[in-house]
Amino acid sequence: MSAPTIGVLLCFSSLTALGCRSEPRSHPRAVPAQSATTATDPTAAERDAMVEQQIRARGIEAPAVLEAMRKVPRHRFVPPAVRDWAYLDHPLPIGSEQTISQPYIVAYMTEAAEVSPDETVLEIGTGSGYQAAVLGEIARTVYTIEIIPELAEGAAKAVSELGYANVHVKTGNGYLGWPEHAPFDAILVTAAPEHVPQALIDQLALGGRMVIPVGATIQHMMIIEKTPSGVVERRTIPVRFVPMTGEPQR
Repeated sequence: MSAPTIGVLLCFSSLTALGCRSEPRSHPRAVPAQSATTATDPTAAERDAMVEQQIRARGIEAPAVLEAMRKVPRHRFVPPAVRDWAYLDHPLPIGSEQTISQPYIVAYMTEAAEVSPDETVLEIGTGSGYQAAVLGEIARTVYTIEIIPELAEGAAKAVSELGYANVHVKTGNGYLGWPEHAPFDAILVTAAPEHVPQALIDQLALGGRMVIPVGATIQHMMIIEKTPSGVVERRTIPVRFVPMTGEPQR
């Protein structure tokens, strides 16, 4: 339950097979003016280019999201064998037949969730921990659940080493959410159930937003808001995520 495959707008990523355009590292790429951190972080210029060319150029505008994407070192969340491709425009394998999401889809889901600094967020499908770290740059507290123990352990280690004390990882069944810390102001799900789990709707705070891919063969991203008059659902972009695993609540 971690990252899919994406590549704008039909080849999305966040939990599926690799399959977006490849961009060999040997090919020259335009890099914007160096950021203030480039002198001390050799990958900062690559993140700046990623944000400008892959994310801002596709319509992501929220300043907090763009800043988080510039700051979080994506290369720290992928295996050494694929680190040279960490800032290119596609998902990458992270082991256990899972992938880290394409940068654009991480930014898209984060912006769609409208996370603010005083909020508590639940993520279902920790994977490598990259999305959780991006959320950790914005939210007050992030709780994230991963069903594969090895991935949960690796993600917990990565976020800890990078100093994200506000990100809490556990191994568990994402269908059940994390009721001990509910209600959540935002919930992001990075694997696709056939139907929206009722437990996650129940754990969403009034006024809260859920961003979740839904469907089996055909999937769309859904943005769900809990309002005083009921739950409002909006279907947005087509995506392809790996199926959500675990036992649905009965």
